[in-house]
Amino acid sequence: MENDMRSIGEMARDSGLSVSALRFYDGAGVLVPARVDPVTGYRWYGPEQLDESRVLARLRRAGMPLADIRLVLAGLSGADTDLVRGLLQAHLRRLEQGLNDARGEFSTVRALLESRENPMTSLRTATVRLTLRAPELAEALDAVRFAAGTDPDLPMLGGVLFDIEGGALRLAATDRYRMAVARAAAAGYDGPRVQVVVPSRLTDAMRALLGEDASVLLTVDGDRVVLRAGGHEAAGQCLDHEFPDYRRLVRLPAGRRALVDVAALRHAVETGPVRESEMHEPDGPLFDLSVLKVADGAVTLCEDGRGAPDHVAVNRAFLLQALAAGARDELVVEAGTPTAPLAVRRTDTEDTFSILMPVRLDD
Repeated sequence: MENDMRSIGEMARDSGLSVSALRFYDGAGVLVPARVDPVTGYRWYGPEQLDESRVLARLRRAGMPLADIRLVLAGLSGADTDLVRGLLQAHLRRLEQGLNDARGEFSTVRALLESRENPMTSLRTATVRLTLRAPELAEALDAVRFAAGTDPDLPMLGGVLFDIEGGALRLAATDRYRMAVARAAAAGYDGPRVQVVVPSRLTDAMRALLGEDASVLLTVDGDRVVLRAGGHEAAGQCLDHEFPDYRRLVRLPAGRRALVDVAALRHAVETGPVRESEMHEPDGPLFDLSVLKVADGAVTLCEDGRGAPDHVAVNRAFLLQALAAGARDELVVEAGTPTAPLAVRRTDTEDTFSILMPVRLDD
């Protein structure tokens, strides 16, 4: 009989549960071995219990209580699956409610931290006038606009941060899955730091005015921002939200670097192997992943990267957009561990770059 069964070690290997976890679930009556040797006490699991153990592992990762998991496993063995569907739906509702509650609590904590760590001139009283070169501002907007968010639940990410400090305008945008940062030299203001979040539609209107090699005037007056270029202007209200501290988010440890020919890498990404993700974008379909190996000063597209320390998987479309936003024939691609963000950097400046969050490859 033991030849048809798995030992506890084999079950741990095949299910993704640790030996100690299997012992715990046995004691809790959730996944009881099919046979326990009366002399040695060794646990043996039947072939049908492998699927149960994998379901158990997934439900525990999703945070389902053991009492509900016990009912799910019992229900899976029967013909009536209504109970199982009901338990899954009830737990999903709990998770969604918990996530909403957590967002509210986190929002309060972040606002407190930002007010303590980033004191700056009030948006209601600040008046700032900056002179910038149109081509430089255009290039900075092009470098970050692709990363702006569109999630209505996160309105503070639905635009581009204009961060004015020390004779420079720094721009930042993020949708949580990627972030882009750029810098444009500015003149005419040397006061305290001022930050405003400009809605994406307004940044697009500003970009449309930038073409000739001329100076433009950017004015921030309270919560209103105006860009004047020649005889035209784009103006509107800033978003009434604080942007996250992007400087903290881009402090990445140094990783493996490769100088890449952008055209060649784009072609490799567009025509090379892809994996379908096992997670959805918010309210969207499954997306394609590109698995990159960054080693020996080169970037290679791979079929798979599970368990490989020098492989990282990223959203394929996001990678192509980051390469286009880099606006150079050569860029530097930098990767750390498979769980660390991938950076796409310019070679001529340290102030303009983008980072892409990796996607975990499940075994």
